Amino acid sequence: MRIPLSAPDITEEEIRAVADVLRTPSLSLGPKLKEFEETLARYIGVSHAVAVSSGTAALHLCVRALGISDGHEVIMPSFTFIAVANAVRYERATPVFVDIEERTFNLDPDLIEAAITPRTRAIIVVHTFGVPADLDRIIQIARKHRLLVIEDACEAIGAEYRGSKVGTFGDVAVFAFFPNKQITTGEGGAVVTNDAEIADKIRKLRNQGKDDSGAWLQHSDVGYNYRLSEISCALGIEQLKRIDSILERRASVAREYYQHLSGITGLTRPTLAFSDRKVSWFVYVVWLNPNFGQLERDSIVTEMQAHGIGLGRYFGPIHLQPAYRYLPFRTPLPLTESVAQRSIALPFFNRISVEQIREVCSALSPRT
Repeated sequence: MRIPLSAPDITEEEIRAVADVLRTPSLSLGPKLKEFEETLARYIGVSHAVAVSSGTAALHLCVRALGISDGHEVIMPSFTFIAVANAVRYERATPVFVDIEERTFNLDPDLIEAAITPRTRAIIVVHTFGVPADLDRIIQIARKHRLLVIEDACEAIGAEYRGSKVGTFGDVAVFAFFPNKQITTGEGGAVVTNDAEIADKIRKLRNQGKDDSGAWLQHSDVGYNYRLSEISCALGIEQLKRIDSILERRASVAREYYQHLSGITGLTRPTLAFSDRKVSWFVYVVWLNPNFGQLERDSIVTEMQAHGIGLGRYFGPIHLQPAYRYLPFRTPLPLTESVAQRSIALPFFNRISVEQIREVCSALSPRT
């Protein structure tokens, strides 16, 4: 693609930091892991951060560590990445999908209580596209019904809700560092929490359930190989050093798009700013007007890709995926289905130029 959908932003300093690790005998579970976790915990504002191999691994470990299993139900949006539901199914629990609100495309708090049953154990709150969910109301509902809250902040590092960073509100929270995210470790993720017991359990589970006693090959739990390498942690440390400038650059790109798309009447732009929350721009998604359908959207995406401009479709609703059609519909999800078939993600990355943004908008305009 001449203009890709996403691209990582790697500096020479970060390349050197990775190369320096390769000159040491410590490539896993070493000092860079500890430094990355401590740096991330300070940035988010929590007591503990546990780095793992992916955001999916982080979600799975949260579900496992919180004791969510057979017979339990977990409320979540369907308008999100499929890993959210997969992590629940790994532990044989049942995802229960709730529709989203139009302003943020996050879980609609007005619909959550109707989905709660005696089997409900937790709510997974996804901060979709880096926009914080309505945390006050969702946390209030969770406390009323004695439910756990997992914040999925994989798309939202640095986002804030009423002055506090996302990831500090739930019982646990997860972040992801895939190459299309705001900062990257190549592959990687993290769990953050203020609960020392949960953090210790997740540290053990990520490393095959190995005891902390120091005894060789002693395992007190059935765990996983969800470790994050020293190489990845070194990259993450360096990326975190400039996260503020990265987030500001991405906000600037969002503002450029907002301006250059202003004259296109066939689509809806994302909300640029909220009075009570700060967006961490993960992607820039626009929505075709309701008179367009999925076929028209897909035609636009295919045509622009043929001209070298990478577009994406965010998201394919989980409840419509072949792997999830076995689940009974509790409630209809009309907004999820409507926005999903009309959404288009535009090229969005730190180093995209104003000229490239203009080209994307010019190419999109006559097609909408």
